Parts: sequence; C-alpha cells; structure tokens
Amino acid sequence: MNLGDLGAEVIKVERPGAGDDTRAWGPPFAGTESVYFLSVNRNKKSIAINMKDSKGAKLIRELAAVSDVFVENYVPGKLAEIGLGYEDIQKIAPHIVYCSITGYGQTGPMVQRGGYDSIAAAVSGLMHITGHEDGEPVRAGVAMTDLATGLYTYGAIMAGLLQRYKTGKGLHIDCNLLSSQVACLTHVAANYLNCKIEGKRWGTAHGSIVPYQAFKTKDGYIVVGAGNDQQFVTVCKILNLPEVSKDSRYKTNTLRVENRKELIDILSTRFSEKATIEWLQLFEGSGVPYGPINNMQQVFSDPQACKKDGGCQAQGDHQEETDRSEIPESIWKCAAQWTCDENGSSNSWEDSCSRFPSVFWHWGFDSNIAKYTGGLLPGWYSLGYLMVALQPEP
Repeated sequence: MNLGDLGAEVIKVERPGAGDDTRAWGPPFAGTESVYFLSVNRNKKSIAINMKDSKGAKLIRELAAVSDVFVENYVPGKLAEIGLGYEDIQKIAPHIVYCSITGYGQTGPMVQRGGYDSIAAAVSGLMHITGHEDGEPVRAGVAMTDLATGLYTYGAIMAGLLQRYKTGKGLHIDCNLLSSQVACLTHVAANYLNCKIEGKRWGTAHGSIVPYQAFKTKDGYIVVGAGNDQQFVTVCKILNLPEVSKDSRYKTNTLRVENRKELIDILSTRFSEKATIEWLQLFEGSGVPYGPINNMQQVFSDPQACKKDGGCQAQGDHQEETDRSEIPESIWKCAAQWTCDENGSSNSWEDSCSRFPSVFWHWGFDSNIAKYTGGLLPGWYSLGYLMVALQPEP
C-alpha cells in the first residue's frame, strides 16, 4: 500500500473461487467486501489466476517480465515447485526485485510452518511483554507484527530498487514475521542479551522510565510521560505536589524506578481527583508529553489527527470494475481466452461475461467470476513501477 502511495502500480494475484482469505474476515462488510480486506488493500489492482495450471504460471511469468518488483508470501519452496521461485523468475527478469515474505524465513527448523500475526507475536516474545503486570499475555489491538514486517519490507524493496538503479541487477529479499518482531523488541531484547533481565508485562507503564503510563482520572484516562528530571518536577507542579519533587526517593529517574510503587500510588490518587479535560488543560503548554486515551470516535474527530492536509474519512466508493487496457495486452488476452468468447458468452462459469463485459476486471467470487478474472481494489495509481504480489492458498 505504501509503495502504491508513492506511485507504484500494484497488481495482486489471488486464487480463483475464493480470493484472499481476508475478503471473508467480517463483519463488518462494505457491500460484499469485508472492511478488514479493504483496510489492507489500498492502491491494489487484483486478478485471480490458478498458478497450478501451466497456463496460469505462464501468465505470472509474463507479468513478472514487465514488472519491477515481485512480492510473494508462500511457504519456502512452494513457488519453485511450479516454476515461479526466485531462480525461475530471475532467468526471465534479471532486473527483478523479488521479495519473499514468510512466517519464519528461508532457513531453519520452522521454515515450513505458515505464519500469522498472532502466532509470530507469541513466538517472538511480544505477547509475553504485553498486558497487565499481573495478568495474562495480551495480543496488541492491531496486527503489529504484520505491520512491522510490511514496513521492513517496504524499506528493503526501496533499497533493492536503488541497488538495481546503480547496478542494473535485481536481487532476492527475505523478510519474515518472526525476525521483524524480534527486531522490534528493542530495549527489552537488549536488557536480556546484555544483563539477562527477563522481559515482563508492565501494562501501560515502562520498565525503565517513571512516571510513563496511563493514570485513571475522574471520568477516563490520561497518559503522562516524564522522560527527564525536569519534566518530573513540572508534573509535580501541575499536580500541586511540590513535596514529591523534593523527596530524595524521587530525585532521579533511577530512584523513581526503584521506588515506583510508592510514587505511582501518590500520583494516581491525585489524578483521580479531576476529570480528564481538566488535566489536559493543566498540562497544555507545560512541555511534558501527555494525552488522553481516545476511542475511535474521538480519534477521528480530533483536529490534529484529522487536520486538513491529512484527511480522516473514507473518500470515494470502492471500485470493482475498470478497463482491462491498463494491463499488458498479452496478459489480458491470455486471461480472456479462459473467460469469454468474442461474443461475450461465458465458457465454464455462469454467465459472467454477459453480465460483466469487462469480466477480466470484475471481482465477484460466487457465480460471477471466470477462471482467470479479477477486480480493481480501492485507490490505485498507474504511475511509477509495476509490482506483482502473489497471495497463497491456505
């Protein structure tokens, strides 16, 4: 999606008859598509191709030959079995930046396992350090492991394109969920590797900074972070607790961490005395980082989150059909022979073509899809380089 934001033309390849699993991840649905699916498929065109069929694999190779980037998330070795592995694609497209996204990488004892965000979050230790201090492990509210892997992949692809620009040669990029999430453990991993300090759950708090957490107010929550001693003094001043800032037990961050429980009890009692809006007004202009815990309605009505140059609402309708002329002629002609004859009559699938003249670009995974068909996903662009992304069968 980010590459599409920069102008890439992204073509997603899905399996006929069902498509991406996330199309069914609902409710809620927007029309016939799950909102989850739409949320993670911005800027993508989509086609369905049976790659197990030799003609389907041939289509993928033709598409790869005119593309700059090839992204796949199959279990290692699966694409090579049908002639679509890196070595195969490299022969016909030596310029290609071929990126594999897997659960566990290309080597090691777990490479043949499928990967989902929650499982990788568990194996990587993220769940172990997420949740209330004395509570059960908790999954993050969104797929942070997936998102982090996508962002690492995005950067790797951009670096790959830069290298190709300099050398004229493509390369194979290996990104995976486990490595990406382990890399994101940052200081928690460093604490263990350097000091053998086991990670633990801190709720909204921080293991190495105090105060740095959410506090319950009279009607909600406020999050406050004092990253240095001066900010702590300011927090105490706003809370009208000058004696706390002068207490020798809390003079430095190290001392505040050592005396966390007593200090947090004092601060929590004071925060509970006023409403969130009152505290927000008192912290305004103080130089101390702070903010409320917002729900979705509050997020998308916040003037900072939704300032004019950013935008904060869904714009336009989800498009499901477009002209096939945007695809290289050899691709759509090869696909069309599996869908309609010259008069628009369907072959093996129910009247897809008569109902949808541009059937190659219609997406309707029930009776309205031909063998190699597809559809346009929201907000795509036809500028920049071409990228093909393969989505595996379960």
